[in-house]
Amino acid sequence: MDEAEAKALFRKLKIRTLLDLALILPSSYEDTRLSPRIEAGKTQTFEAEVIDRRIRGARMQVRFRLPALGRQIAGVFFKATPYHQRLFEPGSRHIIHGKVTLYNGWPQMAQPRSLKEYGRILPRYKTPLTESKMRELIRTYVTERNLYAEGLQSAEIQMLMRRHFPDLFAGAGELSTVPEGEELRLLKFVEAFNHLRKLRSKRREYPALKALDASPEPFLRSLPFSLTEDQERVIGEIRRDLARDDRAARRMVIGDVGSGKTIVILAAAFIAGSARSYLMAPTSILARQLYEEARRFLPADFPVALLTQSSREGEPQKAHLIIGTHALLYQDELPEAALVMVDEQHRFGTRQRAALEALVSRGERRPHYLQFSATPIPRTQAMMESELVDVSLITQTPFEKEIESRIVSREDFPALMEHIRSEVVAGRQVLIVYPLVEESEEIPYQSIDEARGFWENRFEGVYITHGKDKNKEAILLEFREKGSILLATTVIEVGISLPRLDTVVIVGAERLGLATLHQLRGRVGRYGRKGWCYLFTRHPESSRLRDFCRTTSGFEIARLDLAYRDSGDILDGTIQSGQKFRWLDLAEDEAIIAEAKGRIEALSRRERSS
Repeated sequence: MDEAEAKALFRKLKIRTLLDLALILPSSYEDTRLSPRIEAGKTQTFEAEVIDRRIRGARMQVRFRLPALGRQIAGVFFKATPYHQRLFEPGSRHIIHGKVTLYNGWPQMAQPRSLKEYGRILPRYKTPLTESKMRELIRTYVTERNLYAEGLQSAEIQMLMRRHFPDLFAGAGELSTVPEGEELRLLKFVEAFNHLRKLRSKRREYPALKALDASPEPFLRSLPFSLTEDQERVIGEIRRDLARDDRAARRMVIGDVGSGKTIVILAAAFIAGSARSYLMAPTSILARQLYEEARRFLPADFPVALLTQSSREGEPQKAHLIIGTHALLYQDELPEAALVMVDEQHRFGTRQRAALEALVSRGERRPHYLQFSATPIPRTQAMMESELVDVSLITQTPFEKEIESRIVSREDFPALMEHIRSEVVAGRQVLIVYPLVEESEEIPYQSIDEARGFWENRFEGVYITHGKDKNKEAILLEFREKGSILLATTVIEVGISLPRLDTVVIVGAERLGLATLHQLRGRVGRYGRKGWCYLFTRHPESSRLRDFCRTTSGFEIARLDLAYRDSGDILDGTIQSGQKFRWLDLAEDEAIIAEAKGRIEALSRRERSS
């Protein structure tokens, strides 16, 4: 097989690496070694001679003599073709292969095949290629030498070789197609190792526009509160990143709702100082909130500007920190900046994030780039994504939230109404999240349109918004100041801070992912007061919802969400529902991923030193 043909076959299989190929394991095995005895229920192979045959219509019965065993066996063809009749003539000799059964105590083989080649265990593959081409590809590339060159060790290599070349190993005829025990652990390792290496190969590094080395200490000492250990650690990691000019920083900072990411963002801006930084937020509301917090916490002599479609405050040309929405991408001329930051990065497209970075790049030199997200991810995913971009996790919060989560159904509604009334009377706010804006026959819950009359007839200050509402930002701002009850879809998941919001009711909670439920729950109890999260469902026995109620840790929720949804594709930085890995379990196999990551680091150090 020449190299051009092999590349074409790799493309057809949609694989990129040798280990991608090695991990396409046989779906079954065909043992064509001669069987020493007749065993009913097994697929066997015998030397055989045709004694006689009987043909009745389409059915043909052949009587075989097995010289090596001194026995006879019947062969039955239910739809015999002229080819079968010519092939199995009396006196002809064959190597027959098929499944043996007993009929009235006599052994028989249904639809026996006459083999031209025998004496081996042949792996069978379910791929777009023919069996012969697939086996040729495996024979050519899956060799011990090649697997060693890929960084695998003896145990992993032997496991893969035994799977693809079973007749080279004693006892291989008993190979199960379902790996378990140590073999399964080795497969998980190889899968993790291969995936991490592919992620690392996608990483691109560029020189920075300039090193940023202002000390954040004056800013941190001026704050009216102490930082958590996680905040201090992450600021230290960012400070080390920004101090380099040979490599532009590429770091993702992931923190739970209320973990204090904003202070980390402002510390990074302070380190950049007059070299200037941009901060892009997904909505005007969030941009304004960040602008107000920047003006509140940064020193008076640290100029800040705001640029959105509807607002322009401060002087961008003189500002050290410019905060805006995607409107930043459409400015006629942006001043140079050595640091670009994106908040809630997953809400921007890859092109939008890259466009902002490109606007202030100079040739090969790039600005330092920090991404922030309030959507916690499992530690296993963080370990993987750190091959693509540096990752920092903020798992602590400045104060422990007290949020009580309850599963409720129709019979609990009177008690829920009593709670809502008491909250409104006390001047606090309630968020009720509905699954739909309009009625649907497919979903057994009320929509906002169906429910609004009920709430408007019983309460003052009822506000309504949803994802397609062009005025949602204005409505949220007015609700923050004047409202009592907000009816919304999950549009409220990320955005405006609502200091008086202490209760959220999520209708049809079982329809939402645990990560979304956690984001919604994170809207309440943000200022030290107790919060309540009610999960209204027709499935109160849901184990998924019960697990959700047992923890308020976003990172534990992310692990649970992953376990319930299966793994997913993280090559683009997201996890989507649906199995990505065949053996590796991202929710459970942290130790295996850490081992694979350590192996890759050791190999990289060895390459650098040689």
